Amino acid sequence: MIQFFHVYKQYRDQPALTDVSLEVDKGEFVFLTGPSGAGKTTLLKLIFCAERAHRGQILVNGRNIARIRDSAVPYLRRNIGVVFQDFKLLPAASVFENVALTLQVLGRSGKEIRRKVMDMLEAVGLEHKAASSPQRLSGGEQQRVAIARALVNDPAILLADEPTGNLDPAMTLDIMNLLADVNARGTTVMVATHDQGLLERYQKRRLALTNGRVTEDGR
Repeated sequence: MIQFFHVYKQYRDQPALTDVSLEVDKGEFVFLTGPSGAGKTTLLKLIFCAERAHRGQILVNGRNIARIRDSAVPYLRRNIGVVFQDFKLLPAASVFENVALTLQVLGRSGKEIRRKVMDMLEAVGLEHKAASSPQRLSGGEQQRVAIARALVNDPAILLADEPTGNLDPAMTLDIMNLLADVNARGTTVMVATHDQGLLERYQKRRLALTNGRVTEDGR
C-alpha cells in the first residue's frame, strides 16, 4: 500500500528524512512516533505530495509518486484522506459545507453529496450539527468534522498528523476510537503522535523516527 525506498528529504541544508525505507500493508494501523522535529509530518506530506522527496522512491498503491506530475496529484489525493492537528476547517462554512467540499470538487451530484455527507456526519455523531458553524463546536467536535471530511470520499488511506494534540483526554479517546473503527472497516491508517499514553493504550505497530531516520519498527 505504502512503500519508501531509501528516501531523502531536506529543507535548505537541513536534512528532514535520511535514507528512510519502510512498508505499510493494506489495512494496517501504524503509529508514526518520535519527538518534535523527528520528521513525522514531513513523511506524511511526502505520501500525499504536499512535499517532494529529493532522492529515493515512494510507492502508493504500486505507483511511484516521487516523480509524479503536478497534474496527477489531485487524482492521487482522491484515495488519501488527511487529518491535521489544527483541523483546517473553513470558518465561514457550515459543518455540512466543510464535509461536502471534497465531493463538490469531484463534481458529485447534489443528491449524492447530501446522502454521503449526512451518512458521514452520523458516523461521527454530528448529524445534529450539520448546519452549525465550526466556530461554535468544541475542539473534539471540530476534529470529528475534519475526520468526516477526510473520509467522505471513502479513501483507501487515512493520514492523521497529531490528531489529538489539542484535545483533552476524554476527547482524545473518542477520536482514537473513531480512527480504530475506520481501520476496522479496511482503511489503512497512519497516525503521527508523540503521546506515549496512546501508544500504550492502542497496541498497534509503531514506526519511530529520530532525527529523520527510522530507528524502530515494531511490526
